Amino acid sequence: MSSRKLVIYIATSLDGYIARQDDDLSWLSIVETKGEDYGYQKFIATVDTIILGRRTYDKVLSMGVENPYGDKECYVITRTPQEPAGKIRFYSGDLTELVTKLKAEEGGTIFCDGGAQVISALRQHNLIDEYTISIIPILLGDGIRLSQDGLPEQQLQLVRSESYKSALVQLHYKNK
Repeated sequence: MSSRKLVIYIATSLDGYIARQDDDLSWLSIVETKGEDYGYQKFIATVDTIILGRRTYDKVLSMGVENPYGDKECYVITRTPQEPAGKIRFYSGDLTELVTKLKAEEGGTIFCDGGAQVISALRQHNLIDEYTISIIPILLGDGIRLSQDGLPEQQLQLVRSESYKSALVQLHYKNK
């Protein structure tokens, strides 16, 4: 059996929001520092498969990124079946079945790039192996939460934490 991991690598406000209600992410810019990517390039180099929700995919495209995931295999979780576009597959089947199949295959890290509904569905079935969460020093007060209510309790083990001059704090946990 393969040892592929499914990893969440995401930023959240101090009060647990990954976006404002209107999907606005402009608040992330408060920690932008020239030459600092908070480990993203090192992480993404381990990734060969990406899973994300349709709203997140549309948001990334709306930011003017022409080929946001390069040559990586990408599954956009959607209710509306659609033909593949290069390495991007629009998946409307059972998410648990997809992740179980991907984890059984040989390959690199599986990265879930959001959004909240997909992350919650993965958590519901205990499919997330690691979390890298960057805490942005802002309290949004409202928005789209990283974790939905009603999910099962899950204990995590801290792998490492790192703080940066921008006041961003990054936490890396693995599932126990």
